[in-house]
Amino acid sequence: MDALQLALGLKVTNTDVMTGLPEYRNGGLLIDTCVLRLKDQAWLDQEVNVGTQLVVEWRALTVSLLDQIAEKLRAKLGVSAEALPLASVLEGGTWQAGREVAKMKRADGSSPIKIRLNGTVF
Repeated sequence: MDALQLALGLKVTNTDVMTGLPEYRNGGLLIDTCVLRLKDQAWLDQEVNVGTQLVVEWRALTVSLLDQIAEKLRAKLGVSAEALPLASVLEGGTWQAGREVAKMKRADGSSPIKIRLNGTVF
C-alpha cells in the first residue's frame, strides 16, 4: 500500500481488513517451519496440480494463519492493526522469512510443495 501512496498519491484505506496472499513464500514458510504438516509427506516429492485438494486447503490455511500471525505479532508489540497492517507483517515478516527459510531448505529457494501452475493463481 505504501508504494501506491508514495508513487501515485493514492490513499488506501482499511488496510487492516485486507487478506494475505496464500502464495508459496507465505504458505511455504508455514510448511518449512512445521506450523503446517502434511499427513502424507510423499506429496513433497511430486508435482501437484494447482486445483488439488492439497493446494486448496494449504492456501486456505495460509490465509487464516497469516491473520493469526499478525494478531499475535501486534499483541506482542503492543500495536494496533492500523499501526501494523497485515501488508506490513507480510512484506517485512512472513514473505521475507519464507524466502530465507526456503533458501536454507532448498538451494533454488522453491516452494516445499511443487505446484504445476497454469497461470490462474500466484
